[in-house]
Amino acid sequence: MTALAPQSRFASEPDARPAVPVVHICPPRGWTHVALRDLWAYREVFYFLVWRDLKVRYKQTALGIIWVVLQPVVTMLIFAVFFGRVMRVPSDDLPYALFAYAGLLPWLFFSKVVTQSASSVVSSANLITKIYFPRLLIPAAVVAAGLVDWAIAFVAFVPLVLWYGVPLASTAVLVPMIALLTTALALGAGFWLSSLNVRYRDIGAMLPLAMQLWMFATPIIYPLSMVPPSWRRWLLLNPLTGITEGMRGALFAGALDWTALGISAGVTAAVLVSGVLSFRRLETTFADVV
Repeated sequence: MTALAPQSRFASEPDARPAVPVVHICPPRGWTHVALRDLWAYREVFYFLVWRDLKVRYKQTALGIIWVVLQPVVTMLIFAVFFGRVMRVPSDDLPYALFAYAGLLPWLFFSKVVTQSASSVVSSANLITKIYFPRLLIPAAVVAAGLVDWAIAFVAFVPLVLWYGVPLASTAVLVPMIALLTTALALGAGFWLSSLNVRYRDIGAMLPLAMQLWMFATPIIYPLSMVPPSWRRWLLLNPLTGITEGMRGALFAGALDWTALGISAGVTAAVLVSGVLSFRRLETTFADVV
């Protein structure tokens, strides 16, 4: 009779070791779950990201923060010479330098932060794959850092106004409202492009050309009054049209085109809401794709 091998007395006993819990960190879905409380809880991460962008931007530069003023001033001088003096483009009874600078203020801010936002998630791959924080903070930090540069560029606008002796209109107090509208548009575009650029890297290659075309579709070099009426209604669908004309109107004309601003506000709201929803839907795959 064959003897059976003795079995361990522990073989039939269940494993006494406690099971290790597995935690899945997933962002909430949908517009109603944007998790504003979560964004507020990670506000220190947001401050760090803004400070990082500002520090890296001017680290080891000889001129430092002067570059913030130099870019719009040099661009304004080039426009004033070629379009104001040589081509005699009308400027709504303003010195062309003031006309161009007022249009360049929102445009340079928007184009700069949108271009940087598009690559912000990809360039933050080391953070995304290691720790959790609301990914919306990454492109939002780029826009917040750009606001610092925009404020400095506004300060440089004061000597130009004094030089030409053109008084500011009382409606200049509405400039913060237009700045807020521009910021919301930049956030929406940044959310859209940064989320799409993770999956489709063609966005980064296509964006510089798109920005050049967008600039010519915005009344920066020319006034909106120069555009034929049949084309003007299509140009108003560009949200930067109302913003640019609103900036000049608030600073100098003393009157705003509320129809153009209303269209810009409506398009901006659509871009911002859809940008947040698109970002939240795609961010679950960021760590795998980036």
